[in-house]
Amino acid sequence: MNIFKFRIIIDTEEDIFRDIEIETTGTFLDLHESILRAFDWEPGEMASFYMSNETWDRGDEIPLMDMGELDAGIGDGMASVVLNTKISKPDEKLVYVYDFLRMWCFYIELQEIKKSAPSTLYPRVTMAYGEAPKIEEKEIDFGADFDFLDEEGDKKDKKADLTGDPEIDAYLNDMDDEGEDEFENLDDWKEEY
Repeated sequence: MNIFKFRIIIDTEEDIFRDIEIETTGTFLDLHESILRAFDWEPGEMASFYMSNETWDRGDEIPLMDMGELDAGIGDGMASVVLNTKISKPDEKLVYVYDFLRMWCFYIELQEIKKSAPSTLYPRVTMAYGEAPKIEEKEIDFGADFDFLDEEGDKKDKKADLTGDPEIDAYLNDMDDEGEDEFENLDDWKEEY
């Protein structure tokens, strides 16, 4: 049986990384769970892997859950994607994002492909460098500028369609532009108009 040896570097000011060995026939879900265990983090947040390149650009997404018909631009869920169907040679890169509010980012590089050792259980951590941060150490960025996509997957104006009602959307966009807070919620607005 063949084994992938990955180096997983967390994006922090300090140098913190883990080397994980995992069977090439494991799934991205297996790798996701291995990363969380290696950094002593509990599961429970959304996560995605992105195929990457030499400059760490994010390519095809492999989300934690299969989004199915909800989002045709996103691939199958982690549990259904086998590692060796997407990764085949050393130096291939992935970006892994955990907790979309805190946006913990990991840079993953395949170090080598080798034969498994007899009587060894995989996945396993073979090297740990640096103390893993606590998930809560990173502040939630409520002011993050999230991208909204249209039906074709292209970026669209994030204010363009807030509720689906053109009158309410126009009012909310104007209110947001002017910084006014005349109404607490949409029901207050509907009562007024």
